Amino acid sequence: MPKKYTILFKWIIVIVDYLLLNISFLLSFLVINRNLEAMSIYDFRLILLLSNLSWFFCSNIFDLYNNILKREAVPTMTSNIASLGLYLLLLVNMKIILPYLNISIVSLASLVVIFSSLLMLWRFSFLLMRKYRRQFWIENTNVVIVGTGPVGISLYNYINSNPQLGYNVLGIFGDKGAQPEPGLVYLGRAEDCMDYASTQGVHEIYCALPTGEPDRIERLMQEADNHLIRFRLVPDVKGSFERNFMVELYGFMPVLIPRQEPLNNKANEVVKRVFDVLFSSLVVLFLLSWLIPFLGIIIKLDSRGPVFFKQLRSGKNNKPFYCLKFRSMAVNDESDILQTKRGDTRITRVGKFIRQTSIDELPQFLNVLMGNMSVVGPRPHMLKHTQDYSPIINNYMVRQFLTPGITGWAQVRGYRGETLETNAMTHRIQADLWYLENWSMILDLKIVFLTIWQVFKGNENAY
Repeated sequence: MPKKYTILFKWIIVIVDYLLLNISFLLSFLVINRNLEAMSIYDFRLILLLSNLSWFFCSNIFDLYNNILKREAVPTMTSNIASLGLYLLLLVNMKIILPYLNISIVSLASLVVIFSSLLMLWRFSFLLMRKYRRQFWIENTNVVIVGTGPVGISLYNYINSNPQLGYNVLGIFGDKGAQPEPGLVYLGRAEDCMDYASTQGVHEIYCALPTGEPDRIERLMQEADNHLIRFRLVPDVKGSFERNFMVELYGFMPVLIPRQEPLNNKANEVVKRVFDVLFSSLVVLFLLSWLIPFLGIIIKLDSRGPVFFKQLRSGKNNKPFYCLKFRSMAVNDESDILQTKRGDTRITRVGKFIRQTSIDELPQFLNVLMGNMSVVGPRPHMLKHTQDYSPIINNYMVRQFLTPGITGWAQVRGYRGETLETNAMTHRIQADLWYLENWSMILDLKIVFLTIWQVFKGNENAY
């Protein structure tokens, strides 16, 4: 993608967004207040300034205007929704922190509704125009790829399947005797590349030759410079490792990162924590406030022992914490070493019901408020599990980068309950790692919904 287009359309998006924001501001006050006379000019200017600064902060937190032409549609819309959510929170807090401002919550709500509607309509229209009308307003960049190895073929397929990048792949060059995959436009040997590029209007050459051939690559790069064709080197990192790596630049030094971690971004961490506190507060206020004393009496009448069961579990960064549950078993000395199994004689009559309905897990919302747990995340394992499985399951400890959750992707995928075999635990860990690399607020909401659905539906592994 030529940089001039990226910068141009970034500023177009920015300018239109702020125009929509300020138009929404005026409309909200004209519709709600009918006129602006009820508000002093000082309040009007201050609120308008704070509104624009709030959007500036939110859009930067979620990188709303980065890679506007290259970013895929789903991440683009997700960033917009997250920015609007944070923007709403900032406006509400502005009213709380500055109560002397002559502005109503209704006016702020109307501002958010109007701005959200206009912004999402504009962004959706832009994405459609970018996908289907690109040939009319952006000149495609003609490129060729040199190298028929796995990296060259992967690059060829990726560019062809992502038209929003603005590249037109004319074909691929490879070594003599190479047999590229069916469907690829094979243009000849690597040595023929420059003659073709100089006569067919090629703008960029992507070199995916093995890095063990530096002289060949250097010669090709010099020829591209002499013909005023931009040269791009695609190193075969994938061939050296069994996983995909991402690249970050520290100055001019490329640093390879084995996995993406959305929650390593402080903004995402804050959003998740805000959701945890709000959701858990509602559960504690409207459910646990009466359920704890009611169920506590029943548990005490059913069997001797405390109402709550506390157990040390592995937390974030492998720091142990006390995980809370309603006690569902008779008091015993094996709770920290033996898993619960089907037909376990330690389970009480009340315990059987609350385990099958997952009611026993509800006190963990108190753990969430204390910061030990999250609503969604990898389930916290017993310390013994961590000690036993970490040496024999690859990447087991990676799940400890996250705050453990009351529910998680592994649980809604059916990987819960007793793990009789190492393979069962491996599936659970793989699901946890997938969650770590693919987290989004929408995914968390999906997991919460699926968890509630499974509670009413029932789960054969809940015992």
